[in-house]
Amino acid sequence: MAATRRRKTARKPEVSKDELIGYYSDMLLIRRFEEKAGQLYGMGLIGGFCHLYIGQEAVVVGLQSVARPGDQVITSYRDHGHMLATGMDPKGVMAELTGRRDGYSKGKGGSMHMFSREKSFFGGHGIVAAQVPIGAGLAFANRYRGNDNVSFTYLGDGAANQGQVYETMNMASLWKLPMVIVIENNRYAMGTSIERASATPEYWTRGAAFNIPGEPVDGMDVLAVRAAGEKAAAHCRAGKGPYILEMKTYRYRGHSMSDPAKYRTREEVQKVREERDPISHVRDLLVSEHEAG
Repeated sequence: MAATRRRKTARKPEVSKDELIGYYSDMLLIRRFEEKAGQLYGMGLIGGFCHLYIGQEAVVVGLQSVARPGDQVITSYRDHGHMLATGMDPKGVMAELTGRRDGYSKGKGGSMHMFSREKSFFGGHGIVAAQVPIGAGLAFANRYRGNDNVSFTYLGDGAANQGQVYETMNMASLWKLPMVIVIENNRYAMGTSIERASATPEYWTRGAAFNIPGEPVDGMDVLAVRAAGEKAAAHCRAGKGPYILEMKTYRYRGHSMSDPAKYRTREEVQKVREERDPISHVRDLLVSEHEAG
């Protein structure tokens, strides 16, 4: 990992050293897994599309740290990190990526279509924004059954412009569904920047028309993600309906492995790596604690 400048963010006192080590380990697992997946794709061992989560690891790791057993996770095609964060076996995920029978979908689903009822992971969906109404369905099931489980429904900034997202917001608000709507804003929908694609790039405000509260979050800081996740989950568990979290994050690789990412400069990517990398941030917190001790 490239050398990085240390952020000035101090470790919050309520976060233990063991928790920080856990976050570091979980994010590093996702990073190394995705790097290997990219390598295998280049060797021709992974077919179809392959969307890597490198750079965005703090989002799902931070939110999973506040999830309870029974809470559901559903996401888009950029899903490997979410699978690993929910506790799915990396060997089973990689087996699916390489089309093997011992993969999570028997080698038939590939990168975008893996599921695990045991881990409450409901996909992996290849159609843009298609997972959002399904996430509302999971939340409806929770309310119908009378439990306090929450549906963590992830989508990207590009998907946030799809009509079915707003149909879902309206219904989720009307029925007070326990649904955390997580918009992973990595600034580019394929090769289109948010400034060119959206008249209102502050995505967390889009729930206002449906009386859904929300907030922006530094998606490169796992502790900020955790704090926002605790607030959002508590809102949902209290029966107050859905909550929107806009995670301001960044992907280091292209939209998919076939994307040369010519719409941005190498300097832009390198600047984020050096100044905002989520894994280096936690590592620096651990080093600072050791030096202070």
